[in-house]
Amino acid sequence: MSFHNRIKPMQTSPPEPGEGSEDKRAPSQGSPAGEIPAGAVLLNCYLDNLSLIERMHRLLLDVIKDEFERLGVLDINAVQALLLFNIGENEVTAGELKSRGYYQGSNVSYNLKKLVETGYMHHQRCSIDRRSVRVRLTERGLELRKVVADLFERHVDALPLRGVVGHDELDRANATLRRIERFWTEQIRYIY
Repeated sequence: MSFHNRIKPMQTSPPEPGEGSEDKRAPSQGSPAGEIPAGAVLLNCYLDNLSLIERMHRLLLDVIKDEFERLGVLDINAVQALLLFNIGENEVTAGELKSRGYYQGSNVSYNLKKLVETGYMHHQRCSIDRRSVRVRLTERGLELRKVVADLFERHVDALPLRGVVGHDELDRANATLRRIERFWTEQIRYIY
């Protein structure tokens, strides 16, 4: 369910003259007749962003899945492939996967187990703390990571050529998303 289905969106601009529809809502206090309060416009924009972030993540997983199907790689899913991509040549503990931002899901043990079983990842108990398991990519895992890296490089080449987005626009988008990420992180810390 998208965020817009959870809260009914409001029209953010009045209809063009001649469209035959009129805004029949009562104006809010402090707003001139027919103007939508700034808070409602911001809410709609915020909900659009949340929905877009959610859709983009799902689309990214679909893009990776389609690439793997095209190549005949059927023993790994897109979430696991992103995990391999994020780990790269590092050796980490399962706990570090979240703290370093390599994995944000809740079922890390399942995905690690599958990656070990399919030969993409090697795991070894830490010699100092036997409860801790260190993981790293096998040669097979590194090869699959390169498939994902090559896919992303093709995207980077195509984005400006097709006029989708350039470096400056991506930089601004990243800065905005980081500010929202910090805000959400502060909200979580504030609760606890």
